[in-house]
Amino acid sequence: MHAVCGSHDGEAAADRHVAVEYSTDDEWAAHLVPFVRAGFDRGEQVQYFADATDPGLVMRTLADHGIDADSAVRRGQLVVTTADETYLSGDRFDPDAMIGLWGRAVEAALGQGYGNLRVIGEMSWGARRITGTERLLEYELRIHHEVFEQLPLLAWCFYDRRLLAPDALDVLTGAHLTRAGAVPRSHARPGLSVTPLAGRPGFRLSGSAGYESRRAAASASAALAASPAQDVTLDLSCLDHLDVAALAEIAGAARRRPSGTPLRLVGAPPALHRMLELFPELGTDLHEVGQ
Repeated sequence: MHAVCGSHDGEAAADRHVAVEYSTDDEWAAHLVPFVRAGFDRGEQVQYFADATDPGLVMRTLADHGIDADSAVRRGQLVVTTADETYLSGDRFDPDAMIGLWGRAVEAALGQGYGNLRVIGEMSWGARRITGTERLLEYELRIHHEVFEQLPLLAWCFYDRRLLAPDALDVLTGAHLTRAGAVPRSHARPGLSVTPLAGRPGFRLSGSAGYESRRAAASASAALAASPAQDVTLDLSCLDHLDVAALAEIAGAARRRPSGTPLRLVGAPPALHRMLELFPELGTDLHEVGQ
């Protein structure tokens, strides 16, 4: 497991929201089994949100590795359900509803006497044509600060490389500060990477925020706009390219922020300064600060 940037018993939020990649059923099982076993050993409730995997296969795999999954289900320590019943409840994906669900789920697990809640969620539904799936990146970005920095929850997001396009996989797993099972890419793909900041509300944009990365820029802007934090920072120091449309998205997000405080910009590139000279109205809710 690799922490990209710098509680569950004091673990940092970055270590409790993990993107897990796999390409084979054996790799999937190698992540599943120790995760569940550790939860049982610690007296935690474990939930599994299946999508491409049959829930029965989850149970059989655990049993084949010496875990009495049936007994755990009967006593309520193991819950195996589906993405349709969790992420996609109501036949659509709503990040706000899902964020609210996490608080209730942790409260319920603690109320039942478990030490904590740990969850595996299969994310392959993000490749399906379902209303709201275009907001998956926004959700992955928001929950670092809105969920994992607020709750002791431990959750692994399972990403099957066989079911997701490489570019989409890069963007979605890149929204996690910690990844497991990631393989070196054969070449750097152009585009925009968005990552939560460690230790303070905000995000870092890396790469190119241009025409080819409109969806990622829109997701980052939506996450900025929705953040309930009083002060939110946008780090642009790793940005190679920023066009005026992406800047307009950022400026719009700053205007929509519920706190009404300006969005803090760090490492703004010279191109941003030139664009603000031409379009000063875009800078109204932006405040450039030092590192």
